[in-house]
Amino acid sequence: MMRKMIAVHSLERQHMLKLQEAAPEWTIINSNDPQVQKEHLADAEIIIGWNKGVKELVLSNSCSSLKWIQNMGAGVDHVPLAHIQSQGILLTNASGVHPNPISETIFAMLLSFTRHLHLSVRNQLARNWIHNDRMGEAHNRTIGILGVGAIGLETAKVAKAFNMTVLGIRRSGTPAEWIDEMYTMDGLQEVLKRSDYIVNCLPYTAETKHVLGKEQFAVMKPTAFYINIGRGKTTETGALVEALQQGIIAGAGLDVFEQEPLPAEHPLWGMDNVIMTSHTAGSTTEYDNRAVDIFVENLKAYLQDGKPSVNIVSLENQY
Repeated sequence: MMRKMIAVHSLERQHMLKLQEAAPEWTIINSNDPQVQKEHLADAEIIIGWNKGVKELVLSNSCSSLKWIQNMGAGVDHVPLAHIQSQGILLTNASGVHPNPISETIFAMLLSFTRHLHLSVRNQLARNWIHNDRMGEAHNRTIGILGVGAIGLETAKVAKAFNMTVLGIRRSGTPAEWIDEMYTMDGLQEVLKRSDYIVNCLPYTAETKHVLGKEQFAVMKPTAFYINIGRGKTTETGALVEALQQGIIAGAGLDVFEQEPLPAEHPLWGMDNVIMTSHTAGSTTEYDNRAVDIFVENLKAYLQDGKPSVNIVSLENQY
């Protein structure tokens, strides 16, 4: 019986050719049709992607054939990690596809706030010609990056082009290129106090839930801007709204939210000091190309050594 893998989100022909070249003796199913997926999921050794059908399979604890799931996003807080761990299934993510587009989104927000472009767009729509000569400058400011992984490092690299001082937080506290000072989470308050821009790149885990709340916003500079492209539940939305309404911080750029989708009546929609991008910071025409390339390299390692070589999710650490 031929070994089988199934992609539950249809891949383009060019991507299928790469998979077939890497695993010519495998049966490869490529379909977003629920009925087709139902026929093949139960005896698939590898599943590429995640959807309702895959979740039901995992929760049924009947994954005798399944050895490896490739999540096509970086975050895995939507995946039942305990069930995957109990069944000995490998889980990998698509970490590495995001540094370029998300670091660009971060600086698009950062520069928009600093140069008041978000206000200029609002004035243009209202046909108001308003001159503002009280804009800031990003050069020589301090940026704090919470969660220094691939995205955080690329953001730090870009920040250095603006001669910024870069403070970083990562679980290990291990120093990294482009980061002037690295801290563990114990140094969070210090980083928040000193930063003109705070960029949240944190994953969502039991340890990071609401790690940004009322106490943390209170220590930030009143001129500071908070940019969250991490997971929504790392930030207590009510505390953020209060900080924005009371002028405790200057503004917020948000790609993710604690509650998604954000209700139409939510106060964040009407705030002039908020930029929202509806979870699109990582969207790019290059996304699928990069994600498939990562998977193919892992597939080659899996076929040779029985295990993917990169992006293996730590089920204990939840990322």
